Amino acid sequence: MEGQAPGRLVSAGGVIFRKVDGHVQVALIARGKVWGLPKGLIEQGETADETAVREVREETGLEGEIVGKIGEINYNFFAGRRYFKTVFFYLIKNVGGSIRDHDSEVDRVEWFPVSEALRISTYANEKRILKKAEEMLKAEKQPPLNPRKDLL
Repeated sequence: MEGQAPGRLVSAGGVIFRKVDGHVQVALIARGKVWGLPKGLIEQGETADETAVREVREETGLEGEIVGKIGEINYNFFAGRRYFKTVFFYLIKNVGGSIRDHDSEVDRVEWFPVSEALRISTYANEKRILKKAEEMLKAEKQPPLNPRKDLL
């Protein structure tokens, strides 16, 4: 219908990572030829961070703990009507599970070095989230500039 206000949807998801031999890898999901980040709608009574952990577990088979909030993306899409969607993304450290245990909504789950994940991710807005996650992980490795305030 012309002029109809878009429906609003709010989701959450995550960039789940692990370190292997000092190198960071992230898990991406595939639906057909589309590679992306796990995410899903926030259910009633859930917080965005709870949804992110649940959706990562369901769509990748991996258990995780939130390290921090990466940011959000917004986009419009059409599915019988117009929708405006916001997705909150979190950086999530892998603490267990197996990519073989993903749910049936997902065709494949694979671990990738961040550079490869950035290359094969389908959506530009998710590439930006991956880039921010990479920056957060690099910053985590840096020692504090002035760990002792009395040295100032």
